[in-house]
Amino acid sequence: MPRIAYVNGAYGPLRDAAISIEDRGFLFADSVYEVWSVFDGQLGDLDGHLNRLERSLRELQIAMPMPRQSLVTVLNEVIRRNRILEGMVYLQVSRGAAPRDHVFPVGVKPGIVITARPVDREAAAQKAEHGIKAISAPDIRWGRCDIKTTGLLPNVLGKQAAKALGAGEVIFVDKDGLVTEGGSTNVYMVGNDGVIRTRSLSANILPGVTRLNLLSVIAESGLDIREEAFSLEEAKRAREVFVSAATSLVMPVVAIDGTPIGNGAPGLVATALRDAYIERARRTAGV
Repeated sequence: MPRIAYVNGAYGPLRDAAISIEDRGFLFADSVYEVWSVFDGQLGDLDGHLNRLERSLRELQIAMPMPRQSLVTVLNEVIRRNRILEGMVYLQVSRGAAPRDHVFPVGVKPGIVITARPVDREAAAQKAEHGIKAISAPDIRWGRCDIKTTGLLPNVLGKQAAKALGAGEVIFVDKDGLVTEGGSTNVYMVGNDGVIRTRSLSANILPGVTRLNLLSVIAESGLDIREEAFSLEEAKRAREVFVSAATSLVMPVVAIDGTPIGNGAPGLVATALRDAYIERARRTAGV
């Protein structure tokens, strides 16, 4: 069946969907986005993504395109019309369309686009069984990565460089040699002492919704988790490295820049946390 999109108040075939060439998301990346995983036809981490969406919009002084409950209704309708049981939903909100000018336009309604697509969970599980390789790159992104904007060109370049080298993710490193986050993920390491470490939000990294829930899963598992910086070299010497995101959930990293992590295979901690996270996500989806 053809995919259905929601664009500025109307549902229609994705192939026919369009926005104005003066939309500020297109012209300036003056827009924010969110991505939900869908489990059994229900939105995963529903409120967490909505809370982050509202925060991103506030930081950019963009109005919510509709009341929160109305937005949830539209999100679920896009899922229904696309018959998604296992998949993802993408939402983008721009400041709106107006003649090109750097200053904010007055009296313009925010633009909104929502799409959905299926995800092959079995293929994702098989990928996790083998883990992914990563490369490192200098973090050249802007200083407000805590806002989930569509201005992702450094991420695109990093992910493309990773793909060219047969890797599945890029890990950004700041000027002090410390890991910040991945091209589309948060990054964690398990030290030889068994302690899990991930960069704190004070580093202006994206406050990942999957990250937030994973921290809770880790705490419930009785594992020691610390939100503190670690270097790229520490990560390469770690017992395990893994990443998290709404699309990849929890994904083991088996090599960085060609250096095997641990024994070069997915570790026990990452594998167990992936299973625990998915179980929790399914149990709480739609809430």
